[in-house]
Amino acid sequence: MSIPIYQVDAFTDKLFSGNPAAVVLLEGQAETTWMQSVAREMNLSETAFVHPQQGGYHLQWFTPQVEVDLCGHATLASAHILWQTGLVKAAETIRFFTRSGWLSASQRNDLIEMDFHSAQVVPVDVTEEIITAVGARPDFTYISGDKWLFEYSEASIIRKLKPDFSALKNHTGRALSVTAPSSTPEFDFVSRYFAPWVGIDEDPVTGSAHCILGPYWAQKLGKNHLTAYQVSARGGIVHMRISGDRTYVGGQAVTLFSGEILSL
Repeated sequence: MSIPIYQVDAFTDKLFSGNPAAVVLLEGQAETTWMQSVAREMNLSETAFVHPQQGGYHLQWFTPQVEVDLCGHATLASAHILWQTGLVKAAETIRFFTRSGWLSASQRNDLIEMDFHSAQVVPVDVTEEIITAVGARPDFTYISGDKWLFEYSEASIIRKLKPDFSALKNHTGRALSVTAPSSTPEFDFVSRYFAPWVGIDEDPVTGSAHCILGPYWAQKLGKNHLTAYQVSARGGIVHMRISGDRTYVGGQAVTLFSGEILSL
């Protein structure tokens, strides 16, 4: 039995930029060990596994090392493939059932827009060892669950950071977003995202991080529509709409290739 698999560049309209994700279309639930093996073989930051269920689609995400609770760019990639293959009509909203509850994706103008819960941050003190590992002293430090958020004064600082990922892993956490106001008018802020705790030293573009970053910058800037640039080597653009306790994260996607997994 062959299984369709696609590789999609998410949060971009150009191949070889944005964040690549693999999307595997299944007929039903697969074994966790098999999905983890596929994700390890693909060796991308995330591989998504999608199959139909009543009311929508079941969706799971795996890094090469672990299953994760939420992944924005692989959700965007999955929605893109469901529309591209005709499994879902273009005007239809897709409802995904995940470990984080249900998520929806819809086409809004030229963007795919995903509906996520907003996440809030609280101030936190960090040790000198963590600051040394990151590579520069932040102006403000926060935490949201087990994810840190460090704000810096200038975008140039974010671009130049070279964290010591081995040192970061010695401290409790799951991910770290570093962010600063944009130095160019087309974007409201810039960021990078580090997650060595789950096997991803740096994620190229991280949709789920903007469930934290979007509400944070919306409050600081006094605006509910934002556009951000994630300044990784590949780079990517993320659009956000903040409404109540929801963050709508939008972006574009392009398919790099399609193929088949030849057997389970």
